[in-house]
Amino acid sequence: MSSEGVKDDCLAWAAGDPSGVLSPYKFSRRALGKDDVSLKITHCGVCYADVIWSKNKHGDSRYPLVPGHEIAGIVKEIGSSVSNFKVGDHVGVGTYVNSCRECEYCNDKEEVSCEKGSVFTFNGIDADGSITKGGYSSYIVVHERYCFRIPDGYPLASAAPLLCAGITVYNPMVRHKMNQPGKSLGVIGLGGLGHMAVKFGKAFGLKVTVLSTSVSKKEEALSGLGADNFVITSDQEQMKALYKSLDFIIDTASGDHPFDPYLSLLKTAGVFVLVGFPSEVKFSPASLNIGMKTVAGSITGGTRVIQEMLDFCAANKIYPGIEVIPIQYINEALERMVKNDVKYRFVIDIENSLK
Repeated sequence: MSSEGVKDDCLAWAAGDPSGVLSPYKFSRRALGKDDVSLKITHCGVCYADVIWSKNKHGDSRYPLVPGHEIAGIVKEIGSSVSNFKVGDHVGVGTYVNSCRECEYCNDKEEVSCEKGSVFTFNGIDADGSITKGGYSSYIVVHERYCFRIPDGYPLASAAPLLCAGITVYNPMVRHKMNQPGKSLGVIGLGGLGHMAVKFGKAFGLKVTVLSTSVSKKEEALSGLGADNFVITSDQEQMKALYKSLDFIIDTASGDHPFDPYLSLLKTAGVFVLVGFPSEVKFSPASLNIGMKTVAGSITGGTRVIQEMLDFCAANKIYPGIEVIPIQYINEALERMVKNDVKYRFVIDIENSLK
């Protein structure tokens, strides 16, 4: 057993109340178990979930709350039974750090759908009753099953956002066979998730159309990300020109928006996948039934597909658009993220700024 976890040796930034303002904080991690990996965190992506729970928007926040579930770092210690990792390996941790490991979903490496509920990386209740604390911290102790190998040469700063933003779009795209070269994909929204959907779509050989409300994003979509087409959704003529032309649509928008206009863009038997969280989903049954369309939802992914995605990104040189920041800038970064003022993901340089 390690001596770590018996003293407040983990540096972090935490929210202390629903104001959501983060400030320096120290706490103790659990002692290293035989199946655990102790990871020195070098980088942590900033997700909108960090805002939600820091500000208690779901009414279940447990303070002091240390956010962060897009974690990348270097193994500094392993338990006696750990077989998949060694000291010095580059490793990632995503949105959950535990599950029952016994249900049909865990057995199929779909732990995100664990029947008893997967344990969130922060603000979750772990098996021992402790409250999990996330990646805005100097290190973390995680069971090896929920750690992922970051391929050699892939930048740790770029790997961090893949553990939530990347997998949230990759998982449903693969599951619904949105990886067939020559097919057409529509991407609603061009933020942290949407820009990754464009990158994956192009890597899969799809013809990609970005569907946006912001004309200011046109050049970035076409020139910066390589999308084939850009459509302003408020322009009726542009939308009409896309009628029944898309095989797939992935919707990353969390703001409220109509669904019928988008469903009309799908071909017969087209697939519409929602990964955002608008306050309601409402559409006419005719939009679904006529044309035999499929509407599906998705969150992140199980351990098998997360590792597959990391390997795919490394092999195809796919990197998220990031803005690296020091931890001292986090409160300003969270405010900017709420205003969609980032291209496309903030990543905290934990190693060089958290002292």
